[in-house]
Amino acid sequence: MNIQLNHTAVYASDRQRSAAFLATVLGLEAGAPFGPFLPVDLGNGVTLDYYEKRDEPIQPQHYAFLVPEEWFDGMIARLEAAGVTYYADPHHTEPGKVNDLFGGRGAYFEDPDGHNMEIMTRPYVRP
Repeated sequence: MNIQLNHTAVYASDRQRSAAFLATVLGLEAGAPFGPFLPVDLGNGVTLDYYEKRDEPIQPQHYAFLVPEEWFDGMIARLEAAGVTYYADPHHTEPGKVNDLFGGRGAYFEDPDGHNMEIMTRPYVRP
């Protein structure tokens, strides 16, 4: 059996807002609450389980999503429609641009709590 990631908790100041934001960008839907979590099912057996944390500041994390090439333009269009700036680089120095790493396309953007989200159409090539 291969080891697979099943789910991870994503801290949010408002779980509904953050889960809905990501689901909308990716063209998905947020699931029904599961205890204190609000899941976004990524369709490969993995969920991001949004957990509301209001007692301390959210520490931004990085989440990268391998997306189908034919969905990428729609995701960029949804970011633009929402007024969310996307960037070609993880340090957010190239606004409104996408990258062409590894023969695909990619972009970075922040979610409502400052998590650095990445969409990419080709996985990173590792030595």
